[in-house]
Amino acid sequence: MAALRGNPLRAGLGSLAIAVAVATIVVVVAALDGIATYARTTTARTFGADTFLIAQVASPGRVSRRVLQEQLQRNPPIRRSDVRFLDRHADGLVLYAPNAQARADVMAGSRRIENAAITGTTWELAEIRDLAIERGRFFRPDEDDRGALVAVIGADIADTLFPAVDPLGQSVRIRGRAFTVIGVQARQGAAGGSSLDKYVWMPLVAHERTFGAPRTLQVFAKATADRPSVTGEDRARISLRARRALAPGRADTFDILTPDAARSVVATISARIGAAAAPIALMAMLAAIIVVTNTVLVSVTQRTREIGVRRALGASQRQIVREVLAESALVSLAGGVAGTLASALLVNLLARAFDLPLTVRPSTLLLSLAAAAASGLVAGWYPARRAVRLDVVTAMRAE
Repeated sequence: MAALRGNPLRAGLGSLAIAVAVATIVVVVAALDGIATYARTTTARTFGADTFLIAQVASPGRVSRRVLQEQLQRNPPIRRSDVRFLDRHADGLVLYAPNAQARADVMAGSRRIENAAITGTTWELAEIRDLAIERGRFFRPDEDDRGALVAVIGADIADTLFPAVDPLGQSVRIRGRAFTVIGVQARQGAAGGSSLDKYVWMPLVAHERTFGAPRTLQVFAKATADRPSVTGEDRARISLRARRALAPGRADTFDILTPDAARSVVATISARIGAAAAPIALMAMLAAIIVVTNTVLVSVTQRTREIGVRRALGASQRQIVREVLAESALVSLAGGVAGTLASALLVNLLARAFDLPLTVRPSTLLLSLAAAAASGLVAGWYPARRAVRLDVVTAMRAE
């Protein structure tokens, strides 16, 4: 401690190098944890936690253009008749909700929000997914059956079109038709780079009257039994294969996307980032070890006479080694503490400023401090060995 207090600049540079390396580790781990959390939350918002999706092509962004074209040629569109067949053979084990998507401007008076996502669906969707309706309600089965001109709108649409009044009971115009707002969703954020707050939900029949029959439908589904003998995905696959008279051994002519499959895309990205981030963190720690090694070597060189006198008075090699390692470890621990505190503060500020799912786990902080201490021991080993190999007489003559 006396040696460190006597050379604050040298000790500070060593600690700074360790602090930067430790901060790199903490930020990298927090970022990877944030990606995993983002995958879970966005999938839950888009899919629901235990639902799955049936579509002609469920994930066009994950395949090449050639494979996508092949799927479009092989897989026929999903029609309302397919959904009715699935309903008839669900046997109360699976709940289905067809969806049709379109994009259009939404207006109220002189206000307009452009290119909103307009989804036509059935009342079952509210039973399958948590739509986070903050005010009002979703449409009822009778409104669904008769294609009532009612709508549930997202937070951005509500804030833009009705900034000073309650949206419930107000009218929005879509493609020249007036829809009464019966529900408003809570703010959802974004998923896959697109806002989840620029959505309008309406009965599927009303959607077809407004936009025409969709080319194909997507079907959200959820198993209703707690412990089904056959999973919901398997039940849906068996039913749709029977509907399309697919012989055993023939490939499915439809796609089924589960939340796990959707999360695997982000998990793959996370793994690739982790593969690149680990060497970066390792290189930062290696550079810090080199800096600390050099600072401790300078300390040993400046204290050559002191070491020689102590050896002449009976100090053992083990005592000298322990002292040098202790100095190196203190420098590294000081840097480790500073790095973990700074990185934790930075991650917290970024999470609040940009509404990101970033947190620093206590285990990450402990791991970072352990890495700093280990780096200090590694960095001090060579200077310590060099210190005990000094010739005692030569060291005592050093100025």
